[in-house]
Amino acid sequence: MKVNILAIGVHPDDVELSASGTLLKHIDLGYKVALLDLTRGELGTRGTADLRDQEAADSARLMGALGRDNAGLKDGFFSHNEESLRAIIPYIRKYQPDIVLANALSDRHPDHGRAAQLISDACFLSGLVKIETELECVKQDKWRPKAVYHYIQDHQLHPDFVVDISPYIEKKMELILSFKSQFHNPKVKGFEQELNTPISGKDFMDFMKAKSRVFGRYGGYEFGEGFNLARPSGVRDLFDLD
Repeated sequence: MKVNILAIGVHPDDVELSASGTLLKHIDLGYKVALLDLTRGELGTRGTADLRDQEAADSARLMGALGRDNAGLKDGFFSHNEESLRAIIPYIRKYQPDIVLANALSDRHPDHGRAAQLISDACFLSGLVKIETELECVKQDKWRPKAVYHYIQDHQLHPDFVVDISPYIEKKMELILSFKSQFHNPKVKGFEQELNTPISGKDFMDFMKAKSRVFGRYGGYEFGEGFNLARPSGVRDLFDLD
């Protein structure tokens, strides 16, 4: 199943929080999108791994993604090693994306920056013919994405470019709230009984909108999402830049 964009997050909801407006926009433009979670988020304070699996599936359907997989790495304890790389490469080869969206280059949560480098290296190694992989008993061909872009997460990093998501901000909020166990939703049974976290308060969704407004100002948009480049990117025409 070839897609144009594969959005990868180390935890379920990473992609929704930081890049879902961009994905919604590109789906509307006719591009094909798939998602990959590296872990099940099993160390999260709220909810369970099984519940987050269901929430991730619900969000993917609502977004219109063509698929969502989980690489099965251990939340909090995965390493940048051969085992982890070999867990990711089959999904890159499965979806054959032109662009991969990955975790932030550095962030408050140590998993995020570690995953950023892991994903980038997996994209490179996926293009080596002598690394043999198979998925669901099917041998795979090599594949290397054309670009890896890192979305910005908790730390307010300076973006290298910003995507206008103004028409998609409300749908983005809806996708985030698909993760009912993680974010403020007192209508959910048992919500008040679980421990509070920095993202479970009512003010967090206001913060997310405000953050999108800050990114939007860089490009003159109402709402935006920011991305970083691990290497310089070429521009064919100066008039493509806002």
